[in-house]
Amino acid sequence: MSMFGDGLDAAVQKAFTRPAPKSAGAQMRYLVKQLKGTKAVAQMLRISQRTVERYVKNQIKKPRPDLAARLETEVKKRWQPQIRAKAREKAASTDGIVIDTRARMGYTAPIGSTDQDRIRHLTVALPPQYAARLFEAQEQGVSDQRLQEIAAEALKETYFQDGGTRAGSLEEVRFTDIEHLEFDL
Repeated sequence: MSMFGDGLDAAVQKAFTRPAPKSAGAQMRYLVKQLKGTKAVAQMLRISQRTVERYVKNQIKKPRPDLAARLETEVKKRWQPQIRAKAREKAASTDGIVIDTRARMGYTAPIGSTDQDRIRHLTVALPPQYAARLFEAQEQGVSDQRLQEIAAEALKETYFQDGGTRAGSLEEVRFTDIEHLEFDL
């Protein structure tokens, strides 16, 4: 899917207080309870209603790899919504978010500066307003490219300009060739 969207989801999932169901039967029962019926689960997972019923009764225990992945994704998407909301709210209002990345970064600056792109490994605590922007953009369903632009803007402000104390003439930060990306709340 998306590197930034999945990274934000993984950071929020670290706040879970209980582990999500692991077995296919438990995951299926959870989804049936959440969606209030086997028909809705069957349509969402693109399988038959009878297959859902078999998983619920533990008559089938081992799903195909593609179904197992869809099942896990859908369960994690719905697991502990209040905990997820509190973690996002806390990051967006007080704590901020930490980005750990290894990527090619460069910037546009006046002539005479060393703006050559190079691979950098950064671990930077981003202020709450950028966490809020990232989560808000993710909820709106923006593209991964837009999330990347917001992260680049946050790195420009926080890392390169150090909150406005240096590199005031910096115009744009390029954030490409991402090798590693991880968020933490």
